[in-house]
Amino acid sequence: MPQKDKQSEQVLDRKSAAKYLGYSPGTLAVWHCVKRYDLPLIKIGRSVRYRKSDLDKFLEERLRA
Repeated sequence: MPQKDKQSEQVLDRKSAAKYLGYSPGTLAVWHCVKRYDLPLIKIGRSVRYRKSDLDKFLEERLRA
């Protein structure tokens, strides 16, 4: 993905990302902590964000399995 597109891409906080995926925010936190899935996140201080494209890719990979 070109750099300009990555910068303008939609990002979601953990609560919104969890709702989008159909899980709880705590589940996403545990997955990150125990490295259950390779779901990239962006940390800014204590704030956690997820790129919508990464969430879509995560869902797509699960559909193929």
